Amino acid sequence: QVQLVESGGGLVQAGGSLRLSCAASGRTFSAYAMGWFRQAPGKERELVAYISSGGITDYADSVKGRFTISRDNEKNTVSLQMNSLKPEDTAGYYCAAAISGYHLRTVGRGDYWGQGTQVTVSS
Repeated sequence: QVQLVESGGGLVQAGGSLRLSCAASGRTFSAYAMGWFRQAPGKERELVAYISSGGITDYADSVKGRFTISRDNEKNTVSLQMNSLKPEDTAGYYCAAAISGYHLRTVGRGDYWGQGTQVTVSS
């Protein structure tokens, strides 16, 4: 069983930065692929950033060059540094953990999900 708790969301002006964190419980955190998803009202959930258990990363085209995902297996955390934020980044952001990184990346199938944190970017 893994519990995920996100933090770090808030209101920021366009061009600003935020850093989201996801704290995970459990002893096997390092075995899980992790992802940050977001969902805006009326839109489908989308994978924003992904990091495998081995540290390989991938990003949605819309955030490449602006967002950076990282993980600290000693502290059981995964972070999302978001720079140059745009109003279209406004959404609820959720972290997810999955043993199958393939399923997490391709169909958004997470084994565990956090409760989410809201990010609002004003123009």
